[in-house]
Amino acid sequence: MLEIELDGKKVEVLEGSTVMHAADKAGTYIPHFCYHKKLSIAANCRMCLVEVEKAPKPMPACATPVTQGMVVRTRSDKAVKAQRSVMEFLLINHPLDCPICDQGGECQLQDLAVGYGGSSSRYAEEKRVVFHKDVGPLISMEEMSRCIHCTRCVRFGQEMAGAMELGMVHRGEHSEITTVTGGTVDSELSGNMIDLCPVGALTSKPFRYSARTWELSRRKSVSPHDSTGANLIVQVKANRVMRVLPLENEAVNECWLADRDRFSYEALNSEDRLTTPMVKQDGRWQATDWPTALEYVARSLRQIAERHGAAAVGALGSPHATCEELHLLAKLVRGLGSDNIDHRLRHRDFAVAETGTAHWLGRSIASLGELDRVLVVGSNLRKDHPLFAMRLRQAARRGAQVHGLHAVQDDWAMPMASSLLVAPSGWVAALAGIAAAVATAQGVAAPVEATADDAARAIAESLLGGEHKALLLGHLAAQHPQASAILALVEWIGTRTGATVGHLGEAANSVGAALVGAQPRDGGQDAGAMLAGGLKAALLFGIEPALDVADPPTALAALRAADLVVAFTAFKSAAIDAADVLLPITPFSETSGSFVNAEGRVQSFHGVVKPLGEARPGWKVLRVLANQLGLPGFDFETSEEVKAEALAKPALLPSRLHNRAPQAAEALRLPAAPADGALERLAELPIYASDVLVRRAPSLQATADARQAPQAAVSAALAARLGLADGDEVRVGQGDAAVVLPLRVHPAMADHVVRVPAGLPLTAALGASPAALRIEKA
Repeated sequence: MLEIELDGKKVEVLEGSTVMHAADKAGTYIPHFCYHKKLSIAANCRMCLVEVEKAPKPMPACATPVTQGMVVRTRSDKAVKAQRSVMEFLLINHPLDCPICDQGGECQLQDLAVGYGGSSSRYAEEKRVVFHKDVGPLISMEEMSRCIHCTRCVRFGQEMAGAMELGMVHRGEHSEITTVTGGTVDSELSGNMIDLCPVGALTSKPFRYSARTWELSRRKSVSPHDSTGANLIVQVKANRVMRVLPLENEAVNECWLADRDRFSYEALNSEDRLTTPMVKQDGRWQATDWPTALEYVARSLRQIAERHGAAAVGALGSPHATCEELHLLAKLVRGLGSDNIDHRLRHRDFAVAETGTAHWLGRSIASLGELDRVLVVGSNLRKDHPLFAMRLRQAARRGAQVHGLHAVQDDWAMPMASSLLVAPSGWVAALAGIAAAVATAQGVAAPVEATADDAARAIAESLLGGEHKALLLGHLAAQHPQASAILALVEWIGTRTGATVGHLGEAANSVGAALVGAQPRDGGQDAGAMLAGGLKAALLFGIEPALDVADPPTALAALRAADLVVAFTAFKSAAIDAADVLLPITPFSETSGSFVNAEGRVQSFHGVVKPLGEARPGWKVLRVLANQLGLPGFDFETSEEVKAEALAKPALLPSRLHNRAPQAAEALRLPAAPADGALERLAELPIYASDVLVRRAPSLQATADARQAPQAAVSAALAARLGLADGDEVRVGQGDAAVVLPLRVHPAMADHVVRVPAGLPLTAALGASPAALRIEKA
């Protein structure tokens, strides 16, 4: 520790710290623009000039290392005069458009100009003009004359997002921030550049000119998308969500948001919102009131249970729904005498999870940035979990070795130690090879007989080194037909190498859904069995059956064959083709509830606006429906009462989080290799097709990740073998269905694999994945 004197006070800081760090510790504010605690030092705005004793001129606090006994003055005449001079230069070319600037009211330059700016300008020459740039649907760069060249946006792209999409060109008064090539900013984290901009140069394009910041109410919430559980500030005007910003929480999302968390609020105000109950009669939809709709549903459920037995009734809940909603949904179904309840809509192997327990990350989210060795299985990490990828990117920048096992290697925007490209049917064998290499290195018996190639030995050698290690299972590993075998082998490798085993998590509340019992307990049907047919009454809570399940054609056929399908949904189009009754429930912004994120953290939130139209919070609808059915135990007045029952004894929650496999790795038998020439489908879920909200957010759907038509991607070797070229139109068939898609030759992809995305209307006609495919030139 070093001791310095700062404005007459003694301050102790770590060696290597800067004057700015010392000021932060002492609670002394030094004006600045380019400095940000999460970014590297640029020292180019010069606003933080301070007086350092014995230094010949003022020094930038952000870039001046402390030394023992240093004396610093931040408010002396010399320091203040230097800061005022810098402010004068910054304002020389700044346009006088505060009255119409979206940043007005929360502008760092505006705030500091009050304290350090002059009452008038001595500059009488023409001001410079910087032309606007179109960088996509999310960021507005219409007024780049406001830019003060702090380069925060440039450094964020390089250091946090992993891609330098913006840069500064030219020098002096000709300097400007640009994409250089005239392209767009396509990072899944790009919205953070808006927050970082200290002036109004980068603003939110969807929010532009829609409200002034002082008109907005600020309310806390939690993201309903991925398993990070990012903390939000939702800004509201006239009972309408206008903007979403990050709420800083160092343990969860730091001060960042993924674009999915930031811009999906547009769907909340969509014209597709369902605002009144609707019942289908004689093939035609008719609006009705709540008492009539609920009485009709209750009467129909009773009749079906009496006629066909309670086992003919089942419920499917979205893993994006709250703990309270899923708990009451499961309780209602069990109150009818059925155990048919599940949230694992895309899974193929349902033997993985124990009743009443949940798979989780295996460690804290914050610790991901401290890892030395990581193996990620079955995940396009950057698109599936942008904020987890950011943590691992920082670890990789510090020297961590990151390995991937997947059928395709996309750009994760981080240094990769290795990428093992294997078709999904070969993932179990590939993990067995890594286990065999670990066993050989340690001189123990391998769990199953397998051959370790050079790639497997390299990964094993890496995992045997380092101190902090993790094995992380992604969406496709959890949804794999041999998910149990994958988990068993990963658990064995983790035990032998000292690595933690974790599931990255598929949705905002996948962990909470398992903890509250939204899956079969006593011989009930799982999601796969229910959607294969046989149900006479189906309750769909918050799901879009054509896009949210593993096998959409089979699921839709099963639902259309049922006597009653009740959809609890916030959007008309989500289930109108499959349902008989539509009950309008509120999205996360209009209800209170709780999510449990990947690390097992319970986060509760309140509704930030009133329900739209006749929509009602899902937990209230389920409570009233249960009362209509005469079921006991549904006398709840608040969502907090439901939470207390759903997550009883919170202190015991950690003991119910584990990643144990249902069988030992030694009991496994490796699956047979597919037939020669057989093609497998890889059906990943695109980042902006992951749930009902992002699919209905216009700006997200206009991004590079979403606006491009779905493609069939293959390796160069497979394309050559099939006589196909990049850009060809191909007919992809699966079972009785076929779709025509453009072909893309991917530079890093396993052979025998055809990548066709799931969760999209165009590809929904195809069945489950992985599965045998046919592909030919259209």
